[in-house]
Amino acid sequence: MASHWIWQQPDWPNFNWQADRLAPLLRECVQAQGRLMGMASSVGSSLSAQSELDALLQNIVTSSAIEGETLNVGSVRSSLARRLGLEQLDDDHVSQRSEGLAQLMLDATQQFAQPLTLERLLEWHAWLFPDQEADFSAHSVRVGALRGDEPMQVVSGRLDRPTVHFEAPPRLGLEQQLNTFLTWFEDSRSQEQLDPLLRAGIAHFWFVTLHPFDDGNGRLTRTITDLALAQGEALAIRFYAMSASILEDRAGYYRVLEASQKATSDITEWLEWFLKTLLRSLQQAMARIESVLGKARFWQVHRESTLTAEQAKVLNRLLDGGERGFEQGISAAQYQAVAKVSKATATRHLAELLEKGCLQRLPGGGRSTRYAINHPGVD
Repeated sequence: MASHWIWQQPDWPNFNWQADRLAPLLRECVQAQGRLMGMASSVGSSLSAQSELDALLQNIVTSSAIEGETLNVGSVRSSLARRLGLEQLDDDHVSQRSEGLAQLMLDATQQFAQPLTLERLLEWHAWLFPDQEADFSAHSVRVGALRGDEPMQVVSGRLDRPTVHFEAPPRLGLEQQLNTFLTWFEDSRSQEQLDPLLRAGIAHFWFVTLHPFDDGNGRLTRTITDLALAQGEALAIRFYAMSASILEDRAGYYRVLEASQKATSDITEWLEWFLKTLLRSLQQAMARIESVLGKARFWQVHRESTLTAEQAKVLNRLLDGGERGFEQGISAAQYQAVAKVSKATATRHLAELLEKGCLQRLPGGGRSTRYAINHPGVD
């Protein structure tokens, strides 16, 4: 074998890392986690349930997208909503695939206190491929079973001159390797000297390096990461989606994995990338919850205001945040386009919204005048 893989190192799997290099980042993550949990606890139960559903849905959809699979979002949402006891949606469009993915995500996060055993892992794998249980030979995926004897490689490029990015440990001895991982995963929960966030990062790297299945290794790796994070927080409710942040830097994800899997047992670089990505997902979740809280406060203040349907529609678009293209506020022409009203009506509506205190005029004037939400408590 041309390259020495990390699992061929004599000290595998005794990972080490430079704690001082990771300490500032780790501190930031822990603080962000604390702030997010504090914000989440101030959200009402119905908003909280909705935020959780959104985070779980985002996590499932983006974890599959990392592998290049596009899911039916509505179907997955229905499966999750039913299991979370939220609104009952049309079940006709729910696929076995969605059911399996929802079951997997909720088992990992809501049953975080249960030990991760080989039986549980094999059951998770079966949930990933529900429609192949009858005849999984079509895709040669051994459903609910460990991979076969052929070498497990991640390759790209031409068939006659492939580039091998990674090769997993051989099939012989895989049960023992997996057992070592599962024993560590259970024992490390009570290791006070190991930070729970670093534990999640180590678990992610270790499991994806073992690559114990024919297919689904990436998704199960990220599920184990979610389980480890839930265990660290001792909280079943999820408000952030780490897979979404991994997807944002998918090239970086594969690059740092490949570099670390070809290196020594020092996995500092991997853990640094992992913590940065986790921090980004925590910050995005805080921004989302802040937006939800801001919207709730706004409508609480204006619950007595009599508004037209068009005015309410535009206000909701603005309250939903900058991703809708109104980062710099909204102009009269944009109001006209969104509300589908005449120029004169748009001008009148904007004047009314200013008078009611719903909007504020931004600096600048003339035909380029723009308007933004007048947030309660903000002058």
